[in-house]
Formats: sequence, C-alpha cells, structure tokens
Amino acid sequence: MPSPVVLITGTSSGIGLETAVAAARAGWTTIATLRDPNRAGALREAADRAGVTLDIRQLDVTDPDSVTAAIEGVVADHGRLDALINNAGAGHVGTIENESVDDVRRVMEVNFFGVVQATKTAMPHLRASGGRLITVSSVGGVVGQPFNEAYCAAKFAVEGFMESLAPVAADLGVTVSVVEPGAVATEFVNNIGVDPADAIAAAGDYQKPLKNYITHILGQFAGGAQTPEQAAATVLEALTAERPAFRLQTSDWARAFTGTKLADNDGSAVIALTGAYLD
Repeated sequence: MPSPVVLITGTSSGIGLETAVAAARAGWTTIATLRDPNRAGALREAADRAGVTLDIRQLDVTDPDSVTAAIEGVVADHGRLDALINNAGAGHVGTIENESVDDVRRVMEVNFFGVVQATKTAMPHLRASGGRLITVSSVGGVVGQPFNEAYCAAKFAVEGFMESLAPVAADLGVTVSVVEPGAVATEFVNNIGVDPADAIAAAGDYQKPLKNYITHILGQFAGGAQTPEQAAATVLEALTAERPAFRLQTSDWARAFTGTKLADNDGSAVIALTGAYLD
C-alpha cells in the first residue's frame, strides 16, 4: 500500500517544521508547505538530520489561488490526500483603541480565513480518503487574554468553526481535531514584530497594564515553554491515533489553563485569572 499523504501549512519553523519531520519519520508522504520557499533552509536541514524526505511546496493561506494550486497539485502528483494539518498562523499583540479595524481584519485573514480556505479546498479529497483534518489552534482559542483581542478572536473562531464542522465531517468519514499549545519556544513570539519597549512607549493610557502583561508573558516563555518537538508530538498523535480526541492540549499546563475555561460556566474564573496578569 502507498504511504498516506499529509499536507502541512506553515512549516518554515517551530511546530510546523517539527510536525513535518515527525510525520515523515512516521511513514507519511509529507507535503511541507510555506509561504516563502526561500525560507525553507531550516526545514531542509531538519529533514536531512532526521534522514527523511519532504515534498516542499509553496502555499500562502491568504491567497485562494495558492491554496488551490498546492492542494490540487498534491492530489494530481500523489493521487490522494489523507490529512490536512492547518498550522500556518501569525501572532499579534494590541488593543482595539490603539489599532485599526484593518489590523484586526489582517489577523483574522491569516489565522481564521486561511484555515477556512485550506479546509474548504481539502474537504472533497479528505472525504474521498476517509481522512483527517487537524488544526493547530492555541490555548488562546479557549481563554481570551489581555492585549490579544484580535488573535484570540481568530482562534476562538477557528475553534467554533471546527467544533461545528466536526460532527458533520465525521458523518462523512473525516475526523476533525484541534491542537492547543501553550507557550512554545519557537520564533512565534519574535515574529509578532513588536519591540516591547516601543510598544509600551506608544501605549498611552495602556502603558502600565501592557508593561505588566509583557513582563508576565516573557517570563512564561522564558521559564516554562515547551519545545516545538514536544508540541509536534501532540499533533502527530492527532494524525496517527486510532480515535483521536477532538480537542488535544500539548502539555499539562495547557490542559490546566484551558480547563479553567471549560469548567467555568459563568466566566468568573477566567476573568479573575487573566485580570491578574495586569495587577
């Protein structure tokens, strides 16, 4: 039997890169995609170190034509698509009074509509193979956090979209899962493109809470972040387990953090938890 085929978005670094290597190591024909092929150096080096082969292709989740070309090209070349892993995304820090609605739209475009576009394009092929649809969300898709309004809104949208799609897809043979990492030691924080000192200086009346929030988050990443390999192991579980859960957290910390919300019927525990970030 030919190897099953998985396409992964956002594989230039971090969780996406490690997931691509892990999937190939597990015997999957792995299509590792990224927006800019010129940034594939680290991915190729990781594959060489692991002794695996990756099919590296261009895919920009914000460009419908790019998504269609990549997915249809994979099916044309490999004859099938057994899994899609929506991993591409971008971080964002800000609060609505200090940014534009267009800023929020851009965050939604990458983190939500990119997932929707890839999912829509892949679904006919996943139905044909009885495949899997896996999306890397975030603990921020369950618990809203200060100065993450746009980012958490996008991830909440992803979780609502997938939770609603899951029973419909299951009825047609497609398994849907979301993976929720907490702090992961990747380029994700650096790629947000915010210099903390500059952001605080420009925050106006929000200077004090923003400074406290950034201090909290930097400490969290410095002291307790997972490695990308650890987070990728959970994505691989969603890909390979006989009956994967719909929602999988990547660490005990992430399970405890999201559990606060999932067991919080009136919302008071979450507001108390995240409000403490600003004290």
